[in-house]
Amino acid sequence: MKADLDHLPDKQQDELARIRTILLDEFDAALKRGGGATSDWRRNGQVLKIILFGSYSRSDWVDEPENGYLSDFDLLIIVSHPRLTDIADYWWIAEDRILRDLSIGRTVNLIVHTLPEVNQGLERGEYFWTDIHKDGVTLYELPGHPLAKPRTPDPEEARRLAQEYFDRWMPKMSEAMSGAEFFADRGNSRDAAFMLHQAVERAYICFLLVHTLYFPRSHNLTFLRSLAEDIDHSLASAWHRDRRADRRRFELLKRAYVEARYSDNYDISSHDLVTLKASVEELRRHIERSNRAKLSA
Repeated sequence: MKADLDHLPDKQQDELARIRTILLDEFDAALKRGGGATSDWRRNGQVLKIILFGSYSRSDWVDEPENGYLSDFDLLIIVSHPRLTDIADYWWIAEDRILRDLSIGRTVNLIVHTLPEVNQGLERGEYFWTDIHKDGVTLYELPGHPLAKPRTPDPEEARRLAQEYFDRWMPKMSEAMSGAEFFADRGNSRDAAFMLHQAVERAYICFLLVHTLYFPRSHNLTFLRSLAEDIDHSLASAWHRDRRADRRRFELLKRAYVEARYSDNYDISSHDLVTLKASVEELRRHIERSNRAKLSA
């Protein structure tokens, strides 16, 4: 695990310092909103570590704003109790502040876990956690909470698990695609959009499980896409970024998880659905190819 950001330009270092401050400040504020809470886990709640992982922890990030592509900051937050991992209760305001902060020029993705969860993954040799241990950069930590020594994964066991994930999740993606077609054929564009969202979410889950044996507890397609494309850059070709209309369509798809079900204001045209369906089918082809290559390696 590294402890400095010397490999990053000053701008990104400043952004990460700002993000770290917001996360810690808003976590403290969230604890205080409990008022006179008597639970030890809340009263003594702590952020144990903040770790940068992904492309910015290495040196292969993409910074091409003119083409609509900027690598995301991916952050692991380790907390002292499972209840403190709840995004809505403890991290939503921090995420919103970061999103609205004009001094932060790229998307920030958070995963929140306890130390036992992370150490269990390291002791099992799960690729996602061992890669973080190898490449991650510690932005903040309290002393006395060490990470476990990562175990070298057993290749045969990892391949067996990856095959099980592939066999389970690729059909789930196909089922969601069939559901999207069913609703689209009946003129129900909102349910069709929701099922397309589910197809993409399941595709990324399948990819991440096959390649890392882990996926985050998130329905945010931007986050899942970022994690997957960080592993296999070819997946980015499924989503055009250079035109505003293409970016708008992906945002419609991302919002469909909640708004297509619950908001009367959500609207998506049949043309947008057809265009998104073509992108989802291309994504499926890329993911199936990449997964099969991983399983046969």
